[in-house]
Amino acid sequence: MSIGKEFREFIARGNVVDLAVGVIIGGAFGAIVKSLVDQVVMPPIGWLMGGVDFSELKLTLPANPVTPDAEPVAILYGAFINTVIQFLIVAAAVFVLVKVINTLRRERAADPAPETPPAPTPSEALLTEIRDLLKAQSAPKAAPEPKLTPVAAKPAARKTAPKKT
Repeated sequence: MSIGKEFREFIARGNVVDLAVGVIIGGAFGAIVKSLVDQVVMPPIGWLMGGVDFSELKLTLPANPVTPDAEPVAILYGAFINTVIQFLIVAAAVFVLVKVINTLRRERAADPAPETPPAPTPSEALLTEIRDLLKAQSAPKAAPEPKLTPVAAKPAARKTAPKKT
């Protein structure tokens, strides 16, 4: 099998296409959550804390004595806080989605099965009839009961001695 044909078969599988759609939607959802955190959630929190912009929070390390002319190194913990909040929002959304799906599955599993079995198909009915006929033919036949008919009693014949002539 050629690599190209094998690759086409791999891509044509439903699982791969579903996974690709999930990744694309997940990327778009990630961009939405990033915007929600950076532009909606964090500004009010920063305002409540006295006008702090979390994305600009950083810890600048002292200058390195070996390279004093180099740019100062900073630890951007504000960006990390934003990322943690983004993660928590995504995790909560996925949790709610999984919870809804599990609830629907439990409801479907709890539905009682139909009490009456479905009617047999015509082929099943025919096969059942054939089976019953074969059973009837192969069953051992009972011996017929002997017929007893009453016989009238005959008088016993008398033995007479033969006549002499």
